[in-house]
Amino acid sequence: MKVVVAGCVPQAQPRMDYLKGLSIIGVQQIDRVVEVVDEAVKGHSVRLLGQKKDGGRRLGGARLDLPKIRKNPLIEIISINTGCLNACTYCKTKHARGDLASYPIEELVERTRQSFQEGVCEIWLTSEDTGAYGRDIGTDLPTLLWRLVEEIPEGAMLRLGMTNPPYILEHLEEMAKILSHPRVYAFLHVPVQSASDSVLMDMKREYCVGDFKRVVDFLKERVPGVTIATDIICGFPGETEEDFQETLDLVKLYQFPSLFINQFYPRPGTPAAKMEQIPAHIKKQRTKELSQLFHSYHPYDHKVGERQQVLVTEESFDGQYYVAHNKFYEQVLVPKRAEFKGKMVEVDIYEAGKHFMKGGPVEDSQPFTPSIAVPLQKGEVSGLTQVKGFSSRDSNTSSVRRCLFVHANDPTFILTNITQMTEE
Repeated sequence: MKVVVAGCVPQAQPRMDYLKGLSIIGVQQIDRVVEVVDEAVKGHSVRLLGQKKDGGRRLGGARLDLPKIRKNPLIEIISINTGCLNACTYCKTKHARGDLASYPIEELVERTRQSFQEGVCEIWLTSEDTGAYGRDIGTDLPTLLWRLVEEIPEGAMLRLGMTNPPYILEHLEEMAKILSHPRVYAFLHVPVQSASDSVLMDMKREYCVGDFKRVVDFLKERVPGVTIATDIICGFPGETEEDFQETLDLVKLYQFPSLFINQFYPRPGTPAAKMEQIPAHIKKQRTKELSQLFHSYHPYDHKVGERQQVLVTEESFDGQYYVAHNKFYEQVLVPKRAEFKGKMVEVDIYEAGKHFMKGGPVEDSQPFTPSIAVPLQKGEVSGLTQVKGFSSRDSNTSSVRRCLFVHANDPTFILTNITQMTEE
């Protein structure tokens, strides 16, 4: 079997024994995956790990306009930057992705615009730290978000990705306004990792728990109902029982509806791996105790009886419902009716669970279609909307789209045959 290993691990540790003889591709070379696969199939070992630069400045990574296939034709995922400004002692990603490198605003706006022209109704912005966006290119996150909001059709939604506390503090006023916008989910993922200042210092997180509370309290006051998701690491080296109790108290105080609990694992090559480790059974016990606390409260019970507008974008894991989200990016399960997919639907909440609500469609209400175009079919290639003057959205060029899909693994074929295909 031919193997190509991609991502942070080969980028950070390309000389590991288990990678010998394998083709590997780094975090900034993913747009060259066709070359690597082609060479691997031929039996060659290829290693592409270089950093991309323009005039000496490090670039964000692969081009945003590359053709791709969306996992969900209704959702576009856009990386706004790569790398970060932190140096957390437990993190391996920094070793692989390096310092912050942001995509220019105009490229992000153009990708957003193209996505909506392909029938997308929801945009997710992602990165290692969205709050740090633009610091390397002389701009900032609110400036980008206000530009993107201009491109969002009525009924479509934008979801922000993870941001660390230090880089959101100075933008709280603007972020509250943006999260209150009707086409932006009132949702923010802000990892705290620990509520102990001494642990945060050992982690080199560059903030104290007071900073985190300031972010949460400000947004809760200015954006009523806002959802704050967070992450916590249990059993970081040096964490005492008193430190862990502070973390439990923080969770009791805010009762985060979305909480990602991680048992500390020392990643080879990181400073934290060289620190004195907490015994495994203590880490396991603390993880269990925090998980029990998290499952002891039910954040959605008080919403039973509410009437909500929800955007339907996915199918539930069991295939019994469609999955929608309300303004606060809370999960709402709705009946699996074909006319609801990709639509904004008005529902009455009749049941609540730990991680979801269930909503019944309001009688006589009509689903609203936010998409400005018919969504691509599942498996159809995004980014190939114009071919020598012909729109691949046109029915009479469907054969062109099929040819491009079938031969998308052969760029030479596309370059030499594209004119012939469009003429045919």
